Amino acid sequence: MKLIVGLGNPGSKYLLTRHNIGFIVIDALASMHGASFSSEHKSQLTKIRIGSEVVLLVKPQTYMNDSGIATQAIMAYYKIEAKDLLVLHDEVDQIFGEIKYQKNRGHGGHNGIRDIHNKISTKDYTRLRIGVGRPNGKMDVASFVLQNFSNQEQNDLPTIIDECARSVENFCKEGFELTANKFNQKILN
Repeated sequence: MKLIVGLGNPGSKYLLTRHNIGFIVIDALASMHGASFSSEHKSQLTKIRIGSEVVLLVKPQTYMNDSGIATQAIMAYYKIEAKDLLVLHDEVDQIFGEIKYQKNRGHGGHNGIRDIHNKISTKDYTRLRIGVGRPNGKMDVASFVLQNFSNQEQNDLPTIIDECARSVENFCKEGFELTANKFNQKILN
């Protein structure tokens, strides 16, 4: 069993914010597989099958900074090991449209990742870092990631979301190394 956790904040006011790209990709995967969510362990959760693998798609409802609470509870309940965890999240240190699979890395200042590290007591799991870019000028990063994607970015999002969803399916079938080799790239020019 694989656990795919998309990070974001619950509620309609956060729906199209950069910080919610993890939720957006999870929603796309659920839609592609005709799955609907139910409430479980402080999360919205659904089960799908990718190849021969049962996959839990999860959107924690604890808000970004407490993402580890839901992640740890689901891992404990379903007896999922860190090697079977993939976390999808926004990354300001990558340009918009770039995705990168990594594992066993520090949190890089991302509070959702920091909380997961703390709650599951390891950083040895896989992350899909989805580039949202950095703010221009004097805007602080927290304000930037809580803003909606720009109109141009919203036009480009379907391509990025589709590529991320395909990469997650690839991860479930072929694992970290092959997926990183195939998908670690800039999506848009």
